Amino acid sequence: MSKSRRLSIASAPCRIEWRPSRWVSALCWILVFLAPLSLLASDLARVVAWPLALAAMGWGAFDAHRHRNRPRLALVIPAGHGQAQCNGVPIDHLRVAWRGPLAFLSWRAAGGAIQRASLWPDTLDAAQRRELRLALMRRETARGVASMAG
Repeated sequence: MSKSRRLSIASAPCRIEWRPSRWVSALCWILVFLAPLSLLASDLARVVAWPLALAAMGWGAFDAHRHRNRPRLALVIPAGHGQAQCNGVPIDHLRVAWRGPLAFLSWRAAGGAIQRASLWPDTLDAAQRRELRLALMRRETARGVASMAG
């Protein structure tokens, strides 16, 4: 591989297409059915347990539906000092927290609101996780202070 080819790969931005995780959606729907059962199986009086069970089921269904219908995001994380973008809009303070194969992203949108997305293994495969880690390391390296030796 030529030196110019290696340099172009190293400076290419990381592009991630985020979509709601099917695994999270399935877990939400499982909780929709288990939450009312746990309330009905508890020692609560039936006059209290039934309304709470219906409320838990309704709120759970609303939340599961809301998660499933979140809009897709196109994240671009450039190498170096470039500004990251979400759906073509510049974003600030991009942070990524890793918990095993899960990645939790947070950033500040143009209006100042904090946005979040979780990347599960069904939405971000191993190759994309590696690409994201490398892009973040390149950003950290570009942000760092030059040493005496370099």
